[in-house]
Amino acid sequence: MAAAEQLSDFVRDALAAGHDGLRIRAALQGAGWTAPEIEGAMTAWQDGGGLPPVPRPRPYVSAREAMLYALLMIALVLVCFHVISLGFRVIDLAIPDLAEAGPPDTWSMRFSIAAILAFLPLFVILDHRMARRIGGGEQRRRSQARRVFASITVLAAALVLLGDAVSVIYAFLSGDLTPRLAAKCALVAVMGLLVAACYREDLDG
Repeated sequence: MAAAEQLSDFVRDALAAGHDGLRIRAALQGAGWTAPEIEGAMTAWQDGGGLPPVPRPRPYVSAREAMLYALLMIALVLVCFHVISLGFRVIDLAIPDLAEAGPPDTWSMRFSIAAILAFLPLFVILDHRMARRIGGGEQRRRSQARRVFASITVLAAALVLLGDAVSVIYAFLSGDLTPRLAAKCALVAVMGLLVAACYREDLDG
């Protein structure tokens, strides 16, 4: 039997015998269990009030949800990439560099627009469908797939923001912080903040 199952069974039997939570926690702590392990085992059961201890709903992992969230993440990455790429091209046209010669790269702009028109509706539909299917509150927090997706998304957004800040500071210290570069860094920062804000609440569990 796994250690987690032994701990869960002990808590269930102790609650069924009528012992209070403080005494159970003290016994587990004295036996060497960590605070997160004790809290996880204690919150898995609820006093039935004369009935046997009632199990609480636990986080779940659905293979179908995992697949859909993987597709959702791919769509989000592609949308963000092409929005930033298109924004960079627009900034290049709005703030031209006299040292650059030749016509603007309209092919990459058309490709980014096409990618956004293809993947943005997919992302919106999938995100709305998954949010509606999971619901809110406790049910959303029990979705391990959504929490993993939110964690990876917020982590990636934080790394992008940190890298963007390093680029701005380095350019400023080097004397190379031009309006063109500042506008591009601002665009990256806005995208990172929007993505992090959208999924920050899903980190709670």
